[in-house]
Amino acid sequence: MALHVPKAPGFSQMLKDGARHFSGLEEAVYRNINACKQFADTVRTAYGPNGMNKIIINHIEKLFVTNDAATIIKELEVEHPAAKLMILASQMQEQEIGDGTNFVIIFSGALLEQAEGLLRLGLTPTEIVEGYEKALDKALEILPTLTCYEVKDVRSETEVSKGIKPALMSKQYGHEDFLSSLVTKACVSIIPETNTFNVDNVRVCKILGSGLFNSQVIQGMVFKRNVEGDITKKTKAKIAVYTCPVDIAQTETKGTVLIKTADELVNYSRGEESLLEEQIKAIADSGADVVVNYSRGE
Repeated sequence: MALHVPKAPGFSQMLKDGARHFSGLEEAVYRNINACKQFADTVRTAYGPNGMNKIIINHIEKLFVTNDAATIIKELEVEHPAAKLMILASQMQEQEIGDGTNFVIIFSGALLEQAEGLLRLGLTPTEIVEGYEKALDKALEILPTLTCYEVKDVRSETEVSKGIKPALMSKQYGHEDFLSSLVTKACVSIIPETNTFNVDNVRVCKILGSGLFNSQVIQGMVFKRNVEGDITKKTKAKIAVYTCPVDIAQTETKGTVLIKTADELVNYSRGEESLLEEQIKAIADSGADVVVNYSRGE
């Protein structure tokens, strides 16, 4: 017979089963700092145009190979509350700026790493926060003097193109010249006179069968069109209706086929293809122009 072990009185008694409560400098603060440092080290090697890719398999077994920090933190299942705060800060950076997500995580991890050393010297968290706030004010004072390039006219394609190249270079290194011209042309042409810019006014349409350098900016709308060889209309047609699929009959029994040579691989499905070809030829010889058949998916 199992005995019920009551919880210790205090704050832990208010939490659900399995929850852990830490307090104090050693248990709480250092644990949070170590978790944030480990999380920052995880994405640090993916920083910059020469950053290394990460292989991520999410909860639905989908594989990602990327060095984009926004994708990495989106697919990682982080449970530590302190590390989640870093993720929230990075996601806010993505929403507001669209770039610098990895920098936010690395920079915050570096600040916490330096704060850990100050804590071990005897400083209190409040004193460290006050020091960081003073450093923030000083940084905001110095940073404007370090500007190397400034976009003065947002409607000038030349100036805007120079400004967005660094952001594109971190994602598509080597293609920044071509992509910056496309992005600049698309954005400058729809900049409103009064209100703010809406990113939803620029859409990306991906079409199979070509490469990156065949991309172009279209002022207007794009509609998908069917292949020219498809017949969509037929008048005075002879229609053949089947209640079964026009396909090769297969048994429900599953089996394993061992193929040892290339000829066996080529000849494996040749018989099935010949049988299906005979069926289609027989339908065509009967004079039928349109075939309606039952599909397994229906």
